[in-house]
Amino acid sequence: MKRVALVTGGMGGLGEAICIKLAALGYKVVTTYSPNNSKAEEWLTAMRDQGFDFNAYPCDVADYDSCAACVTQVASEIGPVDVLVNNAGITRDMTFKKMTKADWDAVIHTNLDSAFNMTKQVMDGMTTRGWGRVINISSVNGQKGAFGQTNYAAAKAGMHGFTKALAQEVAKKA
Repeated sequence: MKRVALVTGGMGGLGEAICIKLAALGYKVVTTYSPNNSKAEEWLTAMRDQGFDFNAYPCDVADYDSCAACVTQVASEIGPVDVLVNNAGITRDMTFKKMTKADWDAVIHTNLDSAFNMTKQVMDGMTTRGWGRVINISSVNGQKGAFGQTNYAAAKAGMHGFTKALAQEVAKKA
């Protein structure tokens, strides 16, 4: 039986490339998409036309309960998640002076809280089974910063810290 790889934000750009690579490596690939994404079926059809048998589930990665429901559905219909790629992300680029609290929150919730929200759903299973991988897609801007990206850089820097601390806790167990 193939291992299951779940990629958040897998329907475009880097996420799509990750899905394709994981499929080439022999994984059963599942991706999430924003519940308001009206092009999910179109993307799945395009991928099937290219020979990829991906599954996709709606999930608001910024919402803990949505992540729990999504992972439960994936586990029930496809199998337990063996590889999680936290890739979902957004930008709301503007100078700090113009940034609103809503701009800040949207990026932090989608780009950082999502890593916790999704990882929390799969980690116990991975450690219980003695195998699993969590791959967090960050950015060099989390280390060096970028003009007009205080929110994005903060979220990605947080992801770096999250990844390093989590690895100290669970890397030997999964």
